[in-house]
Amino acid sequence: MAAAGLLAVGLSACGQSEGSGEAAPTMPPSAVSVVQVAPDAIPMVTELPGRVAPTRIAEVRPRVSGIIVERVFTQGSHVEEGDVLYRIDPEPFRVQVTSAEATLQRAKAVQLQARQQADRQRELRERQVTSAQQYDDAIALLAQADADVAAAEAGLAAARLNLDYAEVKAPITGRIGRALITEGALVAANAPENLATIQQLDPIYVDFTQSVNELLQLRRMLAAGELVSPAPGEARVLLRYDDGTEYAHAGRLLFSEVTVDETTGQVTMRAEFPNSDGELLPGMYVRAVLEQGVRNHALAVPQQAVQRDAQGSAQVFVVKDDDTVEVRTVRLGPAVGQRWVIEEGLNPGERVVVEGFQKIGPGVQVVASDWALAEASTMSDGQPPQAE
Repeated sequence: MAAAGLLAVGLSACGQSEGSGEAAPTMPPSAVSVVQVAPDAIPMVTELPGRVAPTRIAEVRPRVSGIIVERVFTQGSHVEEGDVLYRIDPEPFRVQVTSAEATLQRAKAVQLQARQQADRQRELRERQVTSAQQYDDAIALLAQADADVAAAEAGLAAARLNLDYAEVKAPITGRIGRALITEGALVAANAPENLATIQQLDPIYVDFTQSVNELLQLRRMLAAGELVSPAPGEARVLLRYDDGTEYAHAGRLLFSEVTVDETTGQVTMRAEFPNSDGELLPGMYVRAVLEQGVRNHALAVPQQAVQRDAQGSAQVFVVKDDDTVEVRTVRLGPAVGQRWVIEEGLNPGERVVVEGFQKIGPGVQVVASDWALAEASTMSDGQPPQAE
């Protein structure tokens, strides 16, 4: 009996609900944050892989043969151009200098005798006492003596030069590496082995590569007036280390290669950076951030506003004038900072959803608020809001 009573009460309640004619409660519009798309001048920034290279590199080689008697430099230290690095036994070269000096003195004595004889023959010739042949012979002997003196002076200069080369000096200013030879070793002029290597590290080069297709696209955009390139020599380049941290100093683009690597299809570019602290070392892997131009009247949206459908196509949610949502497929351009450049699919002035994707879909009514204001109100920890 109790069960029958409960069933009757339930049926009565259902009948009253159906008979009342009241509508089911409706969900309120979803709140979303939007940005209004507006044309902007966006720098076309490209991040490219690169390697650090020295500005100048010199292999220290002996210019005379002999025994190394002393290594002067400290391995891994900074050396200035002209600093003595090695000393080769100078005694054989001092002997050569002494011998050359004696040869020069002898040649000068012969020259003096020849000059006196020529002067005497000139006087006799003027008085018609001597023959023309004797006078000509005296003049020829003087010329030969002059030539012997010149040769002796050249020999003395060569001997002194070899004595100077006995001190192996730094050809450039830079950081010297490890010593490749020790005291007591015999070295030879023009030998293939070098004694040490010096690299100039301030300023320093960074060589990086870019796809030739990307380079051609940039040139087409320049030709079409879609991109404004910085003046030659004014293109700034920034560096990021392998761990993502930024190098403190900006560099400048020097040139781009005129040929394409046949194996990789890449074009090599070179930038120069100050390196007074010595943080950049040859061979380091870095990321070069290059501003290759400014794209005027470009449309861009925050990266978190771009969604992907099941096929992987990029799409955005656009809030129309009646505050309903429309799904729009777009074609993405390059990523610049935290924004995507939109090549096709958006028009200036349209509102794109940045936050609040959970409860929206095509045709859904929404309440839109400015994303910048929403961002400012939620950045209590100093970090930008995350995409939902």
